[in-house]
Amino acid sequence: MGTSETIKDLQLTPIYAAWYRYAAFLSAKGVFMSGHSKWATIKHKKGALDAKRGQLFTKLIKEISIAARMGGGDPEGNPRLRTAVLKARAANMPKDNIDRAIKKGTGELEGTIYEELFYEAYAPGGGAMLIEVLTDNKNRAAAEIRNIVTRSGANLGTAGSVAYLFKRKGVLTYDGEKYTEDQILEAALDAGADDVVNEDGSIVVFTDPASFEDVLNAMNAKGFETLGAEISMVPDTYISVDAETAAKIQRLIDKLEENEDVQNVYHNIEMPEIEE
Repeated sequence: MGTSETIKDLQLTPIYAAWYRYAAFLSAKGVFMSGHSKWATIKHKKGALDAKRGQLFTKLIKEISIAARMGGGDPEGNPRLRTAVLKARAANMPKDNIDRAIKKGTGELEGTIYEELFYEAYAPGGGAMLIEVLTDNKNRAAAEIRNIVTRSGANLGTAGSVAYLFKRKGVLTYDGEKYTEDQILEAALDAGADDVVNEDGSIVVFTDPASFEDVLNAMNAKGFETLGAEISMVPDTYISVDAETAAKIQRLIDKLEENEDVQNVYHNIEMPEIEE
């Protein structure tokens, strides 16, 4: 089956359609900063910035391209690509754009080759940060990331200096006003999830990456519509900071996310809520 036919057959399920509606849900909560206790609001902040700055399509295209290069151009046989394609469709990206991104990734069309990199840093206050980058020029990316980090009062770490504090996990987020924690807990553990946490109005399910899709599909089959579904880097431990330090860290995150090469910024910092 060709790429175009495969994409056409992919269904935009409530799970992935809701991914794009996530920012509106969290915006209504009136907060946008946190650490573990507000896992989802970090994603809201990033999503809002991407949309405002017109960077969402660019970042999705990069993710589609590298997913196709690493795992092949058939979304049905490439979970990372399938997730990227469905997110792109949820963001109303034209099908032709998706097709071209896949073909550039597989080499069918000439295009930019992106390299996936992680930079490690110590934030103001001592928190750990992982900066995920997709770039066509790692020298440029390294210089720009270093400049942003150091000018913000943070420090770049050596390889492995903070990465050990994070684990790659599947993360599913549900509306705590729509479902009870017990409902999600029973269904998620039965589906093979590792943990369920109530996070200030959101119920977050953590899974092993290998069982992420199985858990997601099982929850969907039981009628639980998720607000967000992704593979992410989740910290094992968290630190707290005061409001002044939190503001510095948020400015650092904002500057990093403005950079065209930065895909995601992960950290282990629990920060005070800041009203918009």
